[in-house]
Amino acid sequence: VQLQASGGGLVQAGGSLSLSCAASEHTFGSYAVGWFRQAPGKEREFVAAINWNGVSTLYAGSVRGRSTISRDNAQKKVRLQMNSLRPEDTAVYYCAADLDPVRDRRRPRDYRYWGQGTLVTVSS
Repeated sequence: VQLQASGGGLVQAGGSLSLSCAASEHTFGSYAVGWFRQAPGKEREFVAAINWNGVSTLYAGSVRGRSTISRDNAQKKVRLQMNSLRPEDTAVYYCAADLDPVRDRRRPRDYRYWGQGTLVTVSS
């Protein structure tokens, strides 16, 4: 499975961005997808995840209430809408996928397939 993350950029604090993860796999509808981020000098951390049919979503506490993850299986895409962005949201954002059920959708090691990352920079 090849994943392509896009939508990053430079935004002012309080602004919004919509990240997209596009998949090559025609059975993408069977995959759970997670978004993770990694800031310079820090470990990769969980942001949000969605199960195969979009019914179940998970969010990190740091983004809950400000972010929404959704998916369109017909288009083989997962979207992460991020609002009220803060400077501490600055990081490279990665999408990851694996066949559902994923043991723990919040854990990077439970995903085999990763996109290349898209940089989000939030200025104060």
